[in-house]
Amino acid sequence: MTSDYRTMWRELNLDLNAHDALLNVLGQGYQDVFMNQRNRPEGMKYFDFVMSEVHGLRIRELLDVKKANRKIIGSFCVFVPEELVRAVDASLVGLCTGADFAMEKVEQYLPSSTCALIKSAFGFKLGKVCPYIESVDMIVGENTCDGKKKSYELLGALVPNLYVMDLPQVKSLKGRELLQCEYMRFKAKLEELTGTTIGVDNLKKGIGIVNKKRAAVQRLAKLRKAVPAPISGLDALLTNQVFFYDDPQRFSDSVNKICDELEQRIEQGLGVTPPDAPRILLSGCPMAVPNWKLPALIEQAGAVIVGEESCVGERGSRHLTDDSGNTLAELMEAIVERYFQIDCAIFTPNQDRLEHIRDMAREYKADGVIHYGLQFCQPYQIEARTVEESLKEDSIPVLLIETDYSMEDAGQLSTRINAFLEVLEQ
Repeated sequence: MTSDYRTMWRELNLDLNAHDALLNVLGQGYQDVFMNQRNRPEGMKYFDFVMSEVHGLRIRELLDVKKANRKIIGSFCVFVPEELVRAVDASLVGLCTGADFAMEKVEQYLPSSTCALIKSAFGFKLGKVCPYIESVDMIVGENTCDGKKKSYELLGALVPNLYVMDLPQVKSLKGRELLQCEYMRFKAKLEELTGTTIGVDNLKKGIGIVNKKRAAVQRLAKLRKAVPAPISGLDALLTNQVFFYDDPQRFSDSVNKICDELEQRIEQGLGVTPPDAPRILLSGCPMAVPNWKLPALIEQAGAVIVGEESCVGERGSRHLTDDSGNTLAELMEAIVERYFQIDCAIFTPNQDRLEHIRDMAREYKADGVIHYGLQFCQPYQIEARTVEESLKEDSIPVLLIETDYSMEDAGQLSTRINAFLEVLEQ
């Protein structure tokens, strides 16, 4: 980091010793996973800087936003409509998950068989190592599964500012009506929190800010269809992860700069791997910082990940929000329409997701699909079998992976991945 932020972290009531240990592990892990890659795009240096300052400069920027009497909203899920947050001139940031921390404390609250992502969120709070959780004015939880729904009853006692959003689990008329009601309720809560009324002009502005971010990562995704792949899956995943942390204008500009560079690479036929390297589509659960274990194992084995069917990937960013409406009602309806298309595994039935995976596998010229399920994440684990059967119809090989955030199974996973790649090569 470029500065000493210890005073800032102390004022946020972080456990400085535990936080130092976390940053040391995060820094070494980042070095091992990302900095040893060959032929990285020059534009990735910006994202290296972002990660080096993810608990430093970025937190200071957010605290400066608060000093300017603007609000910071924290979230865990892509169903939280950022357009509304930006409309009230607030910032939306993703909250810390993606690693095990303070598990002994966590299991005093949650069963050991709880989903790793939920336990991680509790661990970062109980371990006092996430400056984002301590900086936000409101945390938005969402009922995307039973585990989250019940865990928020406990999290609400640990944080002073939890707001829980209900979500539909069936794509029906009533499900859509529920989403619309919840987004109207969220709009009212944001107006109450900030003292700003959401109208046509500021909502259009909010939609424009978020659409620009999504358009940038959509552009990046399209370039990954090229053979050979012009960017590694790890670096593309990193940009999707930073999507949830960074200043939106700066992020959009930085991603588009990388895309300019990648277009030149494609014209020159340059790639990060040989043209015949196995092309993998990664599907399933979201991967938050610093959850890089599985992608690193895949690419260290000689394959290249060409797309992510994930909330931290195409599932979370593939649709823009229509900003053509001229009334508040029309714009709110466009927001509901945009988010109702997300094909999260909470929905039943979920045929849209199966079709989306098959389409991505074809469009990205994937040789195989690796489906990633977090341990004890029932929606994605159960749906994995349906995904496998669906892809068999297109003769697309599938490897089902169930894991957690620890490195204990890295050797076993590496063996399975290498065997899968041998099948693809045959």
